[in-house]
Amino acid sequence: MSTNISTPRGTAAVKQKKRRASTLAGRDALWGYLFILPQLLGFLIFVVGPLIAVIVFSTQDRNLLFGTATPVGLDNYRTLLTGDALFWQVMQNTLYFSLLLVPLNIVVALALALALARPFRGAHLFRLVYFAPVVTAAAAWAIVWRFILQGENGTLNQFLRLVGIDGPNWLHDPFWAMQAVIATRVLKNVGLNIVVLLGAILNIPAQYEEAARVDGAGSWRVFWNIKLPLLAPALLFVSVITLIGSLKVFDHIMLMTAGGPGNSTMVLVYYIYYQAFQFFQTGYASALAVVLFVVTLGLTILQWVLRKEEIQ
Repeated sequence: MSTNISTPRGTAAVKQKKRRASTLAGRDALWGYLFILPQLLGFLIFVVGPLIAVIVFSTQDRNLLFGTATPVGLDNYRTLLTGDALFWQVMQNTLYFSLLLVPLNIVVALALALALARPFRGAHLFRLVYFAPVVTAAAAWAIVWRFILQGENGTLNQFLRLVGIDGPNWLHDPFWAMQAVIATRVLKNVGLNIVVLLGAILNIPAQYEEAARVDGAGSWRVFWNIKLPLLAPALLFVSVITLIGSLKVFDHIMLMTAGGPGNSTMVLVYYIYYQAFQFFQTGYASALAVVLFVVTLGLTILQWVLRKEEIQ
């Protein structure tokens, strides 16, 4: 029968090893915190701080021109819900803008991604062409299209006149102005969605399509029953990201239509700018910004929930 009896020297050695391990772990943790400290400070200063400030400003009657600030509680929110008829038109414009832009963007991106998934001569050049607008400055893109879509002197209407079509005054017609902004925005950002969807398509195992072809499935059946279900997570991702992006479109509205004609292209993010820097009502503009934040946050949470269900 043997017994293990720890000697004082052995116990001291074990304690010393534990202290050394604890010191090393603490040192590693300290270095980790130091590495993330700049990012954390940036997040607190440039994200959390302004967000709290906007929420506080939304409960005040603030005038940027005179520098006055008077607490008014929830009056700004009551005004936008019951006392501002333009707010509801703005929300309708925003909804209309998003409901047209998102499906159009996704359909065009998916069609081009499917076409690009098959090798053909000049594919690399085409990929460069469709992605070039993504890296082009949005202001430059909008200004160029504003000249293209001018009335009789615009490039597009001059071209249409050559084939016997009298084009409308695109940016000064209440209906066509919104369509023009949507179309130019789609052309600007569709390349990013093409890249995401193309990557998802190329990751689909070729055996699935080959097996379906052997069973006699045509191209449409292969797409509908095999490719589309497998692309569902990527489609969900680009749909939500595109929808959130559509709620933040400012540069195209500002540079092409300035919310007109007749407030027909006045969307929520431009209305915030309009109230803050045209009417100098920064308190009311902050309340509008909180509404935009809540909508965007809701869409982000929806994306998380849907992606979690897809993973499960």
